[in-house]
Amino acid sequence: MHKRLSIVIPVYNSEASLEGLYSRLVGVLGQLEMQFEVILVDDGSADRSWEVIRLLARANPQVRGFRMLRNYGQHNALLCGIRHANFPIIVTMDDDLQNPPEEIPKMLAQLELGFDVVYGTPERERHGFLRDAASRITKIVLQRSMGAEAAEKISAFRAFRTKLREAFTDYRGSFVSIDVLLTWGTKRFGSVQVRHEERQIGQSNYTVIKLFAHAMNMVTGFSILPLQIATAIGLLFTLFGGAVLIFVVGRYALYGSTVQGFAFLASLLAIFSGAQLFTMGIFGEYLARIHLRTMDRPAYAVGLRTEVDGA
Repeated sequence: MHKRLSIVIPVYNSEASLEGLYSRLVGVLGQLEMQFEVILVDDGSADRSWEVIRLLARANPQVRGFRMLRNYGQHNALLCGIRHANFPIIVTMDDDLQNPPEEIPKMLAQLELGFDVVYGTPERERHGFLRDAASRITKIVLQRSMGAEAAEKISAFRAFRTKLREAFTDYRGSFVSIDVLLTWGTKRFGSVQVRHEERQIGQSNYTVIKLFAHAMNMVTGFSILPLQIATAIGLLFTLFGGAVLIFVVGRYALYGSTVQGFAFLASLLAIFSGAQLFTMGIFGEYLARIHLRTMDRPAYAVGLRTEVDGA
């Protein structure tokens, strides 16, 4: 088992859980006699999370802290921490103690079997309906890159080889999915079942809007699936329109009369107009992504770090 490990944790409004999380990490990794660092990335928290990170860094040389200029999102914060990791293995986990540090050895042991990425798949997830739905959409998108079986196992609790970040060293897009970026460097994904504990402190920071935005970014930012759906819809309605034309012409040839009624015509127009607007909306989402990409917006910007501010 590797003896050097970087733990990367995105932090958002978690002042109450950070000390307990670090204490449990020290207990687990100390028993394994591992050299480790804990990288805490404050993603624009509105509470005292940064003050707690500074205190932890001042008292423990293994702790390094970074504070974003604003809230960029969980995966953007992870990317920052991953790029600053020093050791050959990286473990990412949430800041709310729902990912038990005691399960890390399971993931590291699985990594030794030849995998490049190992997910700690919850035996039983304890999220709400909306978060589970967004996770489901994410997994559908990832199936094309990772394979159906691997995509079913993804979670925020992961261990992977640091060398994989070389595959996305130059990535500067503002829409980030760590799981997609990891597929750029390997196809060797594994998983192991781990406990998923109840949230004891605070509440989830995922709102309905954030969940929807993340799902949309995943679908349109890292997949051409919507474009393929638009193509299929276009083909379907072209065939439907052809069938209607054959019906109208056939009726006229057989009975000498056309289809009567405004309702019939209005229904056809509504159907085709709806299909056109739907596909135009999909094209618009992709054009928006291209526009934002040409602006060269960074994935994140670091405002403070414990190594510099003397914490």
